[in-house]
Amino acid sequence: KLRHNYGVKIVPQTEIDSIARNEASGLGGGLTVGLRAADGERDAQLETDLLVGADGGNSRVRELCGIECDFSDFAQDAITAAVSINGDHRATAWQCFLETGPAALLPLANGRCSLVWSCAIELADELTAMDEAAFCARLQELFGDALGEITACRGRRRFPLVQQHAESYIADCAALVGDAAHATHPLAGLGANLGLVDVAALAEVVGDARQRGLGIGQHSVLRRYERWRKGDNGLVLAVMAGFNDLFGASNSGVRALRRVGMNLTDSLNPLKTGLAKFAAGVYGDMPAVCRGV
Repeated sequence: KLRHNYGVKIVPQTEIDSIARNEASGLGGGLTVGLRAADGERDAQLETDLLVGADGGNSRVRELCGIECDFSDFAQDAITAAVSINGDHRATAWQCFLETGPAALLPLANGRCSLVWSCAIELADELTAMDEAAFCARLQELFGDALGEITACRGRRRFPLVQQHAESYIADCAALVGDAAHATHPLAGLGANLGLVDVAALAEVVGDARQRGLGIGQHSVLRRYERWRKGDNGLVLAVMAGFNDLFGASNSGVRALRRVGMNLTDSLNPLKTGLAKFAAGVYGDMPAVCRGV
């Protein structure tokens, strides 16, 4: 669809090998991006006014732009899987908060659920070693009969949980979005939401620059995007790290206060609605497309 409907040129099975500033290219300069094929046998070069790094937590664009990251390790791993149930998830996310980390079943359109179980390394070792039947039984213990019987857990994967935040979202004629710019704990499922808002904000900034006759790679243009998103994302990262500490606390006093707080939140609809918007990543100064404009 991208190729045929929007004229997007797709260069498959390549990775970025180099980035060089091209001062002679239009307003704000531009970049010459060197590409290397996966087989290493052919190279290509592309010229662009703006390079967007949307290449994940181990971003090659971020590395080549020389952007450093603030990094912290949660000392947890996440276990993911596609979970089949014989009940109805009711388009609802179900979550258990354990001392070893939260486990969540997120609804999918096909009636199944997506599992994200964040847990201490020792528990992750135990869960990874289980066969499918034992793993399903363990999930059933956690969630009870809320979703009926858990019948299958396919495609189990495991990956380490870290928090990272790029010290800058921009460089010469380049911008970072999504996990290339920030990564947080998955306990609220916010990673994809934050990345989509990044993209919407950058698109709005670029569109406005074009209307005003500005180069889309100019520092002043990209700085507007960075100011817009970096503070909001930093707040989310801090709150998610705090929630992870709070729900992982074993102190009886903290646990009692946590229960009181959750019950109070549940009884106050304005507060609950505000938290839901925060968790959905649709709070604060949203791009027009996120507001339905």
